[in-house]
Amino acid sequence: MRIRLIAFLLAEAVALAGVAAAQGRAEVEAREVILRQLAAFRAGDYRTAYSFASREIQGLFDPAAFERMVKGGYPQIARSTDAWVTETNLAPNGRLYVGLRIRGADGLFVQALYEMVWEESRWRINGVVTRPDSGAI
Repeated sequence: MRIRLIAFLLAEAVALAGVAAAQGRAEVEAREVILRQLAAFRAGDYRTAYSFASREIQGLFDPAAFERMVKGGYPQIARSTDAWVTETNLAPNGRLYVGLRIRGADGLFVQALYEMVWEESRWRINGVVTRPDSGAI
């Protein structure tokens, strides 16, 4: 009986470690998508930046409208100079939320919360909300 309990506990520990590793990989992959999109914005490559958007976002905006929306509504994201990931949270619905602190070319900081969805075997950006950040640490 005691050996069965130990075997069960070991199996549970291995399973939990596997889940944690998978979640860790998901977080790293989602962060990479966001950082690659920010790099595309900085390079003025809105077509590549658009490719990181979810089907839902692409259904709302064609590439030209997407560029206008980002430039008009998210100037610090459109022209960032630095970005730091501050948090990641996997929701029970399978969506991943990634928080960033972003400094725009204008010197202003924003806190951004990205919603990531799993589509076509990769993470895609399904939306972002921002709020001003004082820039103080």
